[in-house]
Amino acid sequence: MIRIAIANQKGGVGKTTTAINVATALAATGWKTLLIDLDPQGNASTGIGITAAERERSTYDILVDGMSLAECIIPTRIPNLSIVPATVDLSGAEVELVGVEGRTDRLRRALSEDTGHEICFIDCPPSLGLLTLNALAAADTLLVPLQCEFFALEGLSQLLQTVERVQQRFNPQLGIIGIALTMYDRRNRLTDQVADDVRSCLRELVFDATIPRNVRLSEAPSHGLPALVYDHTCAGSRAYMALARELIGRLPAQRKAA
Repeated sequence: MIRIAIANQKGGVGKTTTAINVATALAATGWKTLLIDLDPQGNASTGIGITAAERERSTYDILVDGMSLAECIIPTRIPNLSIVPATVDLSGAEVELVGVEGRTDRLRRALSEDTGHEICFIDCPPSLGLLTLNALAAADTLLVPLQCEFFALEGLSQLLQTVERVQQRFNPQLGIIGIALTMYDRRNRLTDQVADDVRSCLRELVFDATIPRNVRLSEAPSHGLPALVYDHTCAGSRAYMALARELIGRLPAQRKAA
């Protein structure tokens, strides 16, 4: 199973929207896809239509209680897409895991279980705490959503430093599969300037597809649907489909779905 963490310690950059819609796009193309909600707010779970009553098992049970991955997976209404949801209990996991041996390795051990999925996306919380460390230690690679504004650039440099530390201490194989520019507004000159700066520094690491500011992307979670299902013709959905195609093109050839 290919494991991709979607992370950025800055909040409000489109991590969860990216996780939901890219996972949906991969599932739509035939990949058996698993989405791991590692954010205590549980927005990915809500945005995919999983109610609080359906979350009998969650990522908390995996990290804290050592429950198996298969016991916590819930199928979604979208063919080929399953999820391990999050509950508010996850907010206390970092404290509960402080004294636990191998506390940064709990998710990696769980994801080593064969559940028949081909690809897994991990939606990380907007911080660089123990939950995100678990995701980075478990992931093969990292997808970074980056909002086109000045402060996002500062956050990116901090995240890159964290990736280096994780490579040194926990996961030498961790790579970055790409940077996705989100909330792109062509009417704003600063947006173009930030995008140009990011592309000049990180070059081919930045995806060609940019995710625009789009009302339909914002509306979709309130209906418990990915934007690709809510309105597959809107600009946001088309952008995420283009991003998914690029992502597939960057995956290791020997591990791509037939």
